[in-house]
Amino acid sequence: MKKNVLKICSLAVLGLFFSCSEENYEKDSVLESENLNQELLTTKQINDGIKSTLEQTGQFYWKDASLQMLWSATQHGSNIVTIGYGSSQNDFEKASSKAIGIEEEILKIIRDNETSSSEKTLIYKDPVLNIIDVIIKDQSTLALLRQNNHVRYIEPGDYKFFQFEQENGTNKSSSSGSSGCGYESESLSSSDYTTITPNAKVPWNFYKHNIPTAWNTSTGAGITIGVIDSGVSPNQSLLGSNFNNGSSSGRSVQKYGTYVDSAWPWSTSTDGPNDKCGHGTSMTATATAPRNNKGLPVGVAYNANLISYRAASNVVLEGYHEQKGVQNAFVGLGNNSSVKIISMSMGHIFSVGRIEDGVRYANNRGKLIFCAGGTSTSFTNFVGVIFPAWMSETVAVTGIKEGSGYNKCSNCHSGSTIDFTVVMERSSSGNSAPVLSYYENQTDYVGGSSVATATTAGIAALVWAKNPSWTKTQVLNKLKQSASLYPNKNSDYGYGNINAALAVQ
Repeated sequence: MKKNVLKICSLAVLGLFFSCSEENYEKDSVLESENLNQELLTTKQINDGIKSTLEQTGQFYWKDASLQMLWSATQHGSNIVTIGYGSSQNDFEKASSKAIGIEEEILKIIRDNETSSSEKTLIYKDPVLNIIDVIIKDQSTLALLRQNNHVRYIEPGDYKFFQFEQENGTNKSSSSGSSGCGYESESLSSSDYTTITPNAKVPWNFYKHNIPTAWNTSTGAGITIGVIDSGVSPNQSLLGSNFNNGSSSGRSVQKYGTYVDSAWPWSTSTDGPNDKCGHGTSMTATATAPRNNKGLPVGVAYNANLISYRAASNVVLEGYHEQKGVQNAFVGLGNNSSVKIISMSMGHIFSVGRIEDGVRYANNRGKLIFCAGGTSTSFTNFVGVIFPAWMSETVAVTGIKEGSGYNKCSNCHSGSTIDFTVVMERSSSGNSAPVLSYYENQTDYVGGSSVATATTAGIAALVWAKNPSWTKTQVLNKLKQSASLYPNKNSDYGYGNINAALAVQ
């Protein structure tokens, strides 16, 4: 009996030895296959690598970066790493029963292989999507995770490309100062609008898409548009207490905030729904401003409902909290059964996995998502169509100049993933579209692919209100069929300008 016990114990110890040896062998094999070059790349070297890839392929994903580049970027981003996991590339929702086990597996790899002690390994665990944010300092840990079949993507969670561009002297303007923010107001030229009852100004470019004629059939009533941007001004009552004004009635406006204005990644308190940039106010006004009696510009879908999310501080989705805020806004709108359309006039020059997951989450719930193709600044004029507009789950929109043919507006992007265009720039004066200003009873001119996107979202609301039983695919097909270049798709301008009057027939 004693011999049998000894034999069993010996076999158990032997089995444990071989098990541990096999695990170490696999780990060593993975590390040997990776190029563990621990020379830290500078932010200039990383940015130059990103720009080089964009110039060659038009898109940049961290999965295609070298291990050295990925590790260096995390080092320059406070060691924050975002990991998307799942049993497959399409397993990105917590609905999967395997999610908890995979998450623990990944965290164990990190804890077992990090040589530097850290009080915090796990910063954030998403309650809806298969995403965790962690602290990783060792390059070897990243190498092991990259080889794990359950890791969908692994990315720097707080790498600030544009901040580093400025610090390196590549551009002289900050991302916030050149990204569409501003509280300016400007009086409108009488040639840039037409006054209609009860006393609203119709922007000149609405007529280029036959939007006023479309209003004879549909005004967007019963449709809810979700706008993901920098929020809505508390100083503009036509997007608040006077949302039902003039010929606009029986509709609702809701405002939320998912942006955390903090340098600390573990901070969770948002700074509310109010716009502190000005860009979000212009976008919500373009899509849904009332057909008012105050002598101010009207929105495309002036009887549609509005749900606004302050998801970022400005249009450049750079940094941990802005990217997380946008992801959470997509999830929030995805879970809102009343929302049909999502409009986002923000983006980044490279892919962000967590935002991609948020877009896919909303798309899977039947939302029709419009994204801006890109508006150039001093530091993005080398980029084609930006992320997430290049995703297949989104509808990409850009702006063009007034006149015959298709010529992109002075600061707009174009490319093969563009789906529609909106006339945004006057041929004579160069003026863009009249919109409500940040402040009460004031107006402004705002253009680019941002306003083009909000305009197209509004047209989609007119179509859906006319056909409330339709799916997003049916609405999108109708928009395509009503566009000037259909059935052909131009390599830079998609299906071209939508004729709203034809779209609502």
